[in-house]
Amino acid sequence: MHQTRQPVRRISDTVAHELEQRILEGVLKPGDRLPAERELAEELGVSRPSLREAIQKLASRGLLHSRQGGGTFVADLLGATLSNPWLQMLSDHPDLQVDLLEMRALIETQAAEWAAMRATAADIQRLQSALAAHNAAGESADAVAAAEADQEFHQALSDAAHNVFLSHLTGVLSSLLQEDILFNLGELMSVPVATRMLLDQRTAIVQAVINQSPEAARQAAATHAGFFRETLSQAQRAQARRETAERRLSAA
Repeated sequence: MHQTRQPVRRISDTVAHELEQRILEGVLKPGDRLPAERELAEELGVSRPSLREAIQKLASRGLLHSRQGGGTFVADLLGATLSNPWLQMLSDHPDLQVDLLEMRALIETQAAEWAAMRATAADIQRLQSALAAHNAAGESADAVAAAEADQEFHQALSDAAHNVFLSHLTGVLSSLLQEDILFNLGELMSVPVATRMLLDQRTAIVQAVINQSPEAARQAAATHAGFFRETLSQAQRAQARRETAERRLSAA
C-alpha cells in the first residue's frame, strides 16, 4: 500500500504564518513598521530571501504594504473598510452616534466578561498600566493624554478577552469615537468628581478581572459604558448651549 506523501511546507509559508499570527494577535498593529530585514530574519531564524518571499505573500493578500521612502508596514484592512465611510456618515448624521455607543457598550461588557475568564498576568499588568496612565492624565488635566489612556485601556481589556475579532472591532470603534472621547474627557476634567468616578469605574473592572469574576466584570463595564454615554450627552448639550449663547451675543 502506497502512502500519500505530505507536501513539504516552504520556509516562507511558515514565516508568513508567523507574521500573520502576530498581526491577528495585535503584536503587529495597523500602521506598524516591520523591523529591518536583517533584524527580522535573525529573530525568526530564517534567510533574508525566505523572509522577503513571506513578506511578498502577505503583501499580495493586502496584509502588508510598502511606503515611499522605504519600509514595510502592516495594513489596516479592517479599519479602513469600516472606518472611512462611517466617519463621514457619523459627521452627516450625528444621531448615528447613539447606535455606535450602544455597540461599543455591547462589545465592552462582553470583553470584560471574557477577560475575567481568560486574562493572563501580562494582560492584567497592561490594564493596570493603562489605569496608571489615566490617573496621571487626570492629575495633570491633560485631555489628550487622557484620551490616549482611554483608548489603551479599552484595547487592553478587549485584548485580554483573547478574541481576535473583538480586539480588532474595538480598535475600529475607538477610531470612530476618537474626537468625541477627546471632547468628552476635556469636559469631564473640569469636574474633578466625574474624573474620579471614571477612574473608580475602570478600577472596578480591573479588580473584577483580577478576581476572575465574569459577572462582576460585566456589570462594572456596563456601569462604565452607561456613565460614558450619559456624560457625553450632557457635554454635547452644554456645548450646544454655549454655541447658542455666543450666536445670540454676536447678534446683539
